[in-house]
Amino acid sequence: MKKFGQKLIGVLEKAKDNIMYFFKNNILFTTFIITSLINGCLIRFLTVKNYAAISPILADLAFILFVGSFAYFFKPKNRFKYFMTWSVILTLVCLINSVYYTNYVSFTSFSLLATSLQIVGVSDALETIMELKDFCYIWAPLTLIFVHRKLLKQNYYAKIKSTDKPKVGVLKVLVAAAIVLGFFVSGLTGTDISRLYKQWNREYVVMKFGIYVYQGNDLIASLKPQISPLFGYDTAAKEFREYYDENTREDKTNKYTDIFKGKNVIAIHAESIQNYLLDTEINGKPITPNLKRLASEGMYFSNFYAQESVGTSSDTEFTYSTSLLPASSGTVFVSYWDREYPSIQKFLKEEDYYVFSMHANKGNFWNREVMHKELGYDKFYYYDKDYKLDEMIGLGLSDKSFFNQSVQKIKDISEKHDKFYGLLIMLTNHTPFDAVEDTTDLDLTCKYTKTDEITGEQVEVVNDYLSNTTLGKYFTTAHYADEAIGEFVDQLDKEGLLEDTVLVIYGDHDAKIKRAEYDYYYNYNPETDSKLSSNDPNYDEFTKYDYELNRKVPFIIWTKDEELRKKINKEITTVTGMYDVLPTLGNMLGIYDKYALGHDVFSTDDHYVVFPNGNWITDKMYYDSQNGEAIVFDEDSVIDKDYIAKYTEIAEKEIAVSNDIIVHDLIKKTKESDKVIKGGQK
Repeated sequence: MKKFGQKLIGVLEKAKDNIMYFFKNNILFTTFIITSLINGCLIRFLTVKNYAAISPILADLAFILFVGSFAYFFKPKNRFKYFMTWSVILTLVCLINSVYYTNYVSFTSFSLLATSLQIVGVSDALETIMELKDFCYIWAPLTLIFVHRKLLKQNYYAKIKSTDKPKVGVLKVLVAAAIVLGFFVSGLTGTDISRLYKQWNREYVVMKFGIYVYQGNDLIASLKPQISPLFGYDTAAKEFREYYDENTREDKTNKYTDIFKGKNVIAIHAESIQNYLLDTEINGKPITPNLKRLASEGMYFSNFYAQESVGTSSDTEFTYSTSLLPASSGTVFVSYWDREYPSIQKFLKEEDYYVFSMHANKGNFWNREVMHKELGYDKFYYYDKDYKLDEMIGLGLSDKSFFNQSVQKIKDISEKHDKFYGLLIMLTNHTPFDAVEDTTDLDLTCKYTKTDEITGEQVEVVNDYLSNTTLGKYFTTAHYADEAIGEFVDQLDKEGLLEDTVLVIYGDHDAKIKRAEYDYYYNYNPETDSKLSSNDPNYDEFTKYDYELNRKVPFIIWTKDEELRKKINKEITTVTGMYDVLPTLGNMLGIYDKYALGHDVFSTDDHYVVFPNGNWITDKMYYDSQNGEAIVFDEDSVIDKDYIAKYTEIAEKEIAVSNDIIVHDLIKKTKESDKVIKGGQK
């Protein structure tokens, strides 16, 4: 036993000496490994905050070792360029994800590179979305440069040249990477691997697999539009058929069926309008009085959620039109535009509607010029092609000018066509919420009176309060957008365009404003002109769940027809989502889509909304699948594991089948297959 102990000690000492020798002769490699690994930990610490997790550290380390091993194919003096290139790449991965997570509470995708042109349009917003912490990752390549220069001065590379054996170096590092990978894989479960493959639960993937494995896997997932026809079609087609066999969307009738059949429809895509704005006042001035009025007179869905992913506005357009969820990787408008999708637009065209869309930005923004044709629009009016650019605000033509010019176009369409459906996409209330103070009367200051300590008189104090905040700018542009909607409705009325028309208004997504801004807004102390301390008894934290639930948007259906308005005038408080629009509004218009993932709100008692990241909400609770946490709305509700398991399974199935439809073009291929079968039967 004593000899065995001595032998073991000898082996360990020899291993230690070998490791020390390796590090001494591979200083640049060691620097690259350590700096990249620390950055991988740092991004998780500052985002998902899983400080004690070993699994993502092992995954990151295995990835870095694998990447670093190939440096040994280069001569010692040239390895710096290789390490530096990878250090910059990995640093950018951390930096970009840090910015993205801060603003969208998710991790970015390589597929966003395909939409890089969209970023150009909002480049002015960068200064409002980046924080000092986002630059903390650049220390890694800077450290590499510092170490490299120091080694040059010591003539280090010449000293190790004679003992350098490239193949041996590569093999040693790959063996080390394999050992680390083995430890990592041994701790994985089937659920872990499934979520890595599906990629929609990004927070979970980063928490389990680390940032580098996540991003590498995402790169592969982003290539699906090119490789998807080659892999997984048979399985996807089988699951697609089984899903709709088990979850038939029945064409049910209710008291709203065909209520708007044959009516014209004007839909307003209200950029970044959130639901809470309808009940918010600043210094006694309502932010959105026109939307508030329309909501009170029409059918108002007050518990309505957008279901967008990285495609933001384009995702909402897609889900609104098709009742499918956004793609798990990339955006449908850019990556999967050449598929067949049933849509409101196509169904109405079958009913002899003329279908058009209008936007105050460029036609190639989100590839709309191409995708709108695929959705079924007869014509897309946009920017300088169809509009006079007489008043520019933010990213393009102002909403007021856009609406003003659109009225005449709609009038011309109404004179040529018996029935029409039109979508108007707003723009002014878009990040970075360029100031429009000169055109609105919203006062963002805080006025209060205090006693002068010397004279004892009451004096009025005016603080800037929201004047210099992103939230304040958002309130201002939202107020402007509301004014534009009010003027637009009045103009339509004057031109007689509301007589046989239904007005549909939806917020496309939340404003993506940081939670800290809301925390300041709700906990402002005018006496100190600052936010209350978290230790103050009056402090009311705006929690993560407050923020998530606050992201709901308005959905309003309104008509001038007083008789019809009496029939629909109602507030719908049950939880609904963007993918419920096609089946719900469609039932009112007399159209039906058997592939809709959403439900006609008035033909089901099971109300829930699934989000693209796997989270879900019902009338009883909101479930965060990223962390396995939930908030229950009604304390008297009976919530058990079976309840959570039921809706988690529903969420996963809906995400999977929707993504399969998109990636594999299943609706088109199923129709083609059915035609072949029917033809054979004849």
